[in-house]
Amino acid sequence: MATPIDNETVVSLLQDLGLDATHVSPSLISLATANSRYLKDLKLNVSSTLGSKNMTRKEAYMLALSITITQKHNELTVAFERLAKNEGATDEEIGETHACASIMGVNNIFYRFRHYMHDVEFYNKQPAGLRMSVLMNPVMGKGLFELMSLVVSAVNGCERCVVSHEASVKEHGADEPRIYDAIRLGAVIKGLCTAM
Repeated sequence: MATPIDNETVVSLLQDLGLDATHVSPSLISLATANSRYLKDLKLNVSSTLGSKNMTRKEAYMLALSITITQKHNELTVAFERLAKNEGATDEEIGETHACASIMGVNNIFYRFRHYMHDVEFYNKQPAGLRMSVLMNPVMGKGLFELMSLVVSAVNGCERCVVSHEASVKEHGADEPRIYDAIRLGAVIKGLCTAM
């Protein structure tokens, strides 16, 4: 049975995310036991990136959700789905966020391989042969979908996809401060998944 962590910062962070205060993970237990300064940094980083002035709270929660899905963190996925829905995200947008994380997982591996093998003409001349209709007319809007694709690609470490989606995000009207804040959010949520 889970035991509550007796650390004010952890309890506050869990409350902010709508998670039960009895949530424990080996990392949280270690950080709380050592009363690590990192816990305060993590809580502040989560709060500041989710509160970016360059995106709505709904957008921030949906971007965070895409990272928790990518990192396969079920408890945080449920939490960010709930937070996004509380800000007006529809079931279709939530489903599309899951689809985006999945297709970027596919694309990031495929195009990263092609990038690594840039000198092998055969690989780069072959059609991808991958169905990607979810990219065409996303319910959440092409601008947010491309931003989400960029953030997931950055977390997954695919240079070719990052460059391509960054250009596409700009074509859909996003400026560099919005992109920068979205990438910071992805990085922080990746760290949150690791700690949780």
